[in-house]
Amino acid sequence: MSGRSKRESRGSTRGKRESESRGSSGRVKRERDRERDPEAASSRGSPVRVKREVEPASAREASSSVIPFVRVKREREIDEDSEPEREVRAKNGRVDSEDRRSRHCPYLDTINRSVLDFDFEKLCSISLSHINAYACLVCGKYFQGRGLKSHAYIHSVQFSHHVFLNLHTLKFYYNYKNIKRPPGDIMFLLVQRFGELMRKLWNPRNFKAHVSPHEMLQAVVLCSKKTFQITKQGDGVDFLSWFLNALHSALGGTKKKKKTIVTDVFQGSMRIFTKKLPHPDLPAEEKEQLLHNDEYQETMVESTFMYLTLDLPTAPLYKDEKEQLIIPQVPLFNILAKFNGITEKEYKTYKENFLKRFQLTKLPPYLIFCIKRFTKNNFFVEKNPTIVNFPITNVDLREYLSEEVQAVHKNTTYDLIANIVHDGKPSEGSYRIHVLHHGTGKWYELQDLQVTDILPQMITLSEAYIQIWKRRDNDETNQQGA
Repeated sequence: MSGRSKRESRGSTRGKRESESRGSSGRVKRERDRERDPEAASSRGSPVRVKREVEPASAREASSSVIPFVRVKREREIDEDSEPEREVRAKNGRVDSEDRRSRHCPYLDTINRSVLDFDFEKLCSISLSHINAYACLVCGKYFQGRGLKSHAYIHSVQFSHHVFLNLHTLKFYYNYKNIKRPPGDIMFLLVQRFGELMRKLWNPRNFKAHVSPHEMLQAVVLCSKKTFQITKQGDGVDFLSWFLNALHSALGGTKKKKKTIVTDVFQGSMRIFTKKLPHPDLPAEEKEQLLHNDEYQETMVESTFMYLTLDLPTAPLYKDEKEQLIIPQVPLFNILAKFNGITEKEYKTYKENFLKRFQLTKLPPYLIFCIKRFTKNNFFVEKNPTIVNFPITNVDLREYLSEEVQAVHKNTTYDLIANIVHDGKPSEGSYRIHVLHHGTGKWYELQDLQVTDILPQMITLSEAYIQIWKRRDNDETNQQGA
């Protein structure tokens, strides 16, 4: 009985498998017939209707079985694309080039939809021009152009907004891939922080009565590579020279061709006449022979300057009759004679000696004087305490210009607007600043957070180190004359 029952069970399972295979083969056959002749399939009645209800599932199974094949085939054809892009193409069943291009833009997350409003008039917010207008998709403002000197490019570099929309063609642009950045773009943080500080200083609606320059000082430390630090006092002239040149280069300026607002305000020009001298230990006859050579003839070079260095006479080493050291005084026009084109001064180097004289050819709107008080030797730094006597107004520099330049320069009169004073020892001293308030005509002394009034007569008694003079215009000259 046990053997017979086993044989019966085997036969029953075999029969079930055969019936299932026949049913599946018949179902596949009927589906093929329906695909070939759909009209005939629709005329067969209710069984076909039941199979139509099952059809979506079978269609989904068939499509799911086809998708991997399509994906594998496209992976073989296009190897350079990334895996997420191939999956997107396989699901969509087409090549989506726009999607691929948008995935390569790293600034899409900076777009701020809440500030975008395209109902405004399509014109530049700075030049008010309708031509070539672009919308910044980060702040919503309109700017003109896409070139190096355009308002849109300056806005992109200054505020790090990189996604723009052309309001005419409705095309998107980002990062200005085909446009080179300015040469001083690494130093542009200094320009940005300095601009923010100036806007805070001159803002009439400031919440506080004082402004903290901390961010500006941090930018100075970073951009100067720690040459100038917050915790260590540096030289005022060295910082001024570096700061003006750093601003000029960061704004895209160069030494000769490209100018910036820094050079327009502070840069002047001069002629430098140089003559080589023979060695002093040589005999007199040999010196005369050398002076006839071309190497020892006088040469002239045109040069620009941001500030003029004024040399002080040597301070006395010995005490006077009353056993006191009298602080010497010198008029400003005596030390300005260096630039009259006649006065010669000897400059010594390690091997050679030169005679130089200077003559001004262009005066800037704002002229900076740096009085050379510190001299370095092999052991320490010495400070010259000589007091410079100078008038505060009506300093005429016409006599220091060449004759052909005097006819071109109509206004050569300058007025003092700022005076920087160094007090104390060379390495441990402190700085004070005298500033003119144009609205009231009063002078103020600034030292850290202390601001006090000062009489103009007291300014001339200080040890001036850096001075800033403003050139008078025609209107100011007429007012002074009246």
